[in-house]
Amino acid sequence: MDLKGKTVVITGATEGLGLAFAHRLAARGARIFGLARSAHGLERAKARLGAAFTPLQCDVTLESDVRAAFDAVTTNEGRIDVLLNNAGIGRFGPVDELQTRDWTAQVETNLTGVFLCTRLAVARMKAQNARHGFGGHIINIASIAGLVGNPNLSAYNATKFGLRGFSEALMKEVRAHGIKVTCICPGSVATDFGKRAGSGGAPNPMRAEDIASTVVHVLEAPPNYLISEVVMRPLRPKG
Repeated sequence: MDLKGKTVVITGATEGLGLAFAHRLAARGARIFGLARSAHGLERAKARLGAAFTPLQCDVTLESDVRAAFDAVTTNEGRIDVLLNNAGIGRFGPVDELQTRDWTAQVETNLTGVFLCTRLAVARMKAQNARHGFGGHIINIASIAGLVGNPNLSAYNATKFGLRGFSEALMKEVRAHGIKVTCICPGSVATDFGKRAGSGGAPNPMRAEDIASTVVHVLEAPPNYLISEVVMRPLRPKG
């Protein structure tokens, strides 16, 4: 896909991986619609990215918010070429100490939020495929935690394993409609995610901009070339 002029929706777009994705895709000429809960964070991202970035305040766990955001995108652009489901949270700790609210928050953000956004994107992309012969591309940001279970990550593991399953099923369901689906599984990345989740992560993590470069590579693949899953790890996680 030639990204110049394409309409890209990114959830969790104001920091970490989401902001790195927005920077890299804007540099390729895409029009970015950034979704996030924080109005301040969206304003900050807009100031950094300029006219290429349209901020949309949205909690992906709320169906009404998601519908309003996607309606705004299609009203402005008439199409959605890329959906990048990046929003996610982690709440780490022993299973017998994990609060129900922490389990629920992870399921609602990491799985339900992806479902709500994907459902609306797929409906629009199917219509685009019927008109133009190519529907679009959906990228789901999972994790190494979707491949390997770890102590104190039971809820997070469950959501990321679930997201990989969702991605594989979705890929097989929509490929005949000209829609690509890719699941990205990064290991430790130098963002604030691990600190907020309750884990320091690897002492020598990958850079967010390198994950973003891989996303660009996946999106710019030839039309009949589908990269369905990518796993990346730091070469020397301990330095």
